[in-house]
Amino acid sequence: MLLPYFQENQIEAGCDEAGRGCLAGPVVAAAVVLPPDYHHPVLNDSKQLSEKQRDELRIEIVKEAISFGVGVASPGEIDDINILNASYLAMHRAVDQLKITPEMLLIDGNRFKPHNEIPYECVIKGDGKYYSIAAASILAKTHRDELMRQLALEFTGYSWETNMGYPTRAHRSAIKAQGVTPHHRMSFQLLPAQLELFD
Repeated sequence: MLLPYFQENQIEAGCDEAGRGCLAGPVVAAAVVLPPDYHHPVLNDSKQLSEKQRDELRIEIVKEAISFGVGVASPGEIDDINILNASYLAMHRAVDQLKITPEMLLIDGNRFKPHNEIPYECVIKGDGKYYSIAAASILAKTHRDELMRQLALEFTGYSWETNMGYPTRAHRSAIKAQGVTPHHRMSFQLLPAQLELFD
């Protein structure tokens, strides 16, 4: 059972990101402020849900949230400042999209870079503990998946419509055969050292 808040009677925004481990595409973060009495029987960590459930919950969250924001950091920014700092940047951008200033940020994970002097609490596996973080995980994941499907129409052959830019065998085989795109993260190890995997 997920918890509705970290501390009673304060405005809390749950924050999470999607796409940190990908070889291509942006990292996307979301921040969500839910009503303090919000609950949902299905809402959970986005990784525990089916695509259909995530898509349905995305509609529900957008409708029910007091406020929400989505932030994106590009592959170029990831290469420039590294994936950890790019994840913070995407979260900061998501928080900046909120129409209400939160009194506390609930961050999924164990590290965060402070933003606008807003107090924060890092929660390991928070997307399976708090509704607001779970909601943020769903918005980040569904927004990013949508972006990758759009990119897949332009850059065919990499199977981004199914692997979403993650380092699958098919994705790496396509990199070896077709080369990289402007959406690949050049600071990542795009191909493993053991190239005999692709013989």
